Amino acid sequence: MLSSGVAIVGSKVLIGQATGDIAQRDLLGGAGKSDAEGGASLDGPIDMLLLGVDARERWAADDVRSDSIIILHIPASHDQAYLISIPRDTEAQIPAFPKSGFNGGTDKINAAFQIGARNGGGWEGGAQLMAQTIKRLTGVTFDGAAIINFGGFKGVIDALGTVRICVGEEVTSIHMKYVDGKPMWNADAKKTGKTMKPVVHKKGCQEMEGWAALDYARQRKTLRNGDYDRQQNQQQLIKAMAKKATDGGMLTNPAKLQQLIKAAGKAFVLDTGGADIEDLIFTMRGVTANELTMLKTNSGTFHGNGNGSEGLNAETLEMFQALKKDKLAEFVFNHPQVMSTRK
Repeated sequence: MLSSGVAIVGSKVLIGQATGDIAQRDLLGGAGKSDAEGGASLDGPIDMLLLGVDARERWAADDVRSDSIIILHIPASHDQAYLISIPRDTEAQIPAFPKSGFNGGTDKINAAFQIGARNGGGWEGGAQLMAQTIKRLTGVTFDGAAIINFGGFKGVIDALGTVRICVGEEVTSIHMKYVDGKPMWNADAKKTGKTMKPVVHKKGCQEMEGWAALDYARQRKTLRNGDYDRQQNQQQLIKAMAKKATDGGMLTNPAKLQQLIKAAGKAFVLDTGGADIEDLIFTMRGVTANELTMLKTNSGTFHGNGNGSEGLNAETLEMFQALKKDKLAEFVFNHPQVMSTRK
């Protein structure tokens, strides 16, 4: 969102001031691009790993899984972007990780973050092990990564005001209830002892406040295609946020821009792979919400791997190879069915 407005809002100095509150850590470990792949150079394609974590105050910091796993690919032309989600239940070989005392093994891929965070590894260790697991599974290496705390993410949406989401399938929230017209977490709602009414996200296009948009994007169990529908809903939310920022004047107003980035500072931990954050943002300034293409894995539905677990089908593995070779546009042209139908 920020990169889309760089040409309007001004200098790198301003961008540096605005992004000063975003924590930067080593989130890639051994999964960063090698010098032969471009290293810290921003001249070629850019691949970012985006990890969403649902960290609540009552949960231990080292007992959090990353249920939202998205790869952001920007081709060498730097004029568009692709979002590809990796299914949370994909069976993966998780490599040994001495930092957390893990000797390696097979598990669902969303467990990699929790395993890396154990025994003092923290979120930094969780992201590193996830990145290394994805590298082993797909061959993709990264220029950078971001951890997104869903609770803080709500603040970013609130800074935008609302986002326009077109709900394709009515869904009743399994996480929240209304009490006296106020949305509350189920546990908090029960404590009131008052009548609780279900939170229902109705079919159709609507303006959503931060809490509603985030709750909608977190639903999985009651959706027709489970996690696959949730993947598309999460990608849809990212695109809606980018569109609101670029179309709503947020990025043309330095004061509002700083307000937005201040909210982001509470939601994100970032790794730019050795590049200056100002340079990364300037490099991506040609990407806007209209050039953000959302892609599906496994044809948008569960794909068994033959031993009772979930795997990536041949088309999806081919898609990741096209990403690695920076030929994703050609792949999508020849496989239009991988494009999300979300608006």
